[in-house]
Amino acid sequence: MSDPTIDGIDVAVPPSGSGCVECLAAGGWWFHLRRCARCGHIGCCDSSPAQHATEHATTSGHPFVTSFEPGEDWFWNYADENFYDGPRLADPQSHPADQPAPGPRGAVPRDWQEHLHR
Repeated sequence: MSDPTIDGIDVAVPPSGSGCVECLAAGGWWFHLRRCARCGHIGCCDSSPAQHATEHATTSGHPFVTSFEPGEDWFWNYADENFYDGPRLADPQSHPADQPAPGPRGAVPRDWQEHLHR
């Protein structure tokens, strides 16, 4: 069921996992995580080396993401480049609290800060 106030957000879809789908498949790492508000895809943020959340939004046409970081509850619309308040999505609301950022544990290079997009 999509949220009636914001077209393109499906409150019933759970997240695709606890980390960036593409980074996990490729043995990569991320800085922070973003969740597609339409299909639940978890991708890495634009500061991350691979920027998979933006790639997903571009290729899927799903413009809304929300943070998948503990304690954050904002939505971003790639189409109009604005922040929004949005509905509560299906649980979980963030990656596990014991999962580090950057992550995943064991895959982050020692010089990770040198690899961030600014």
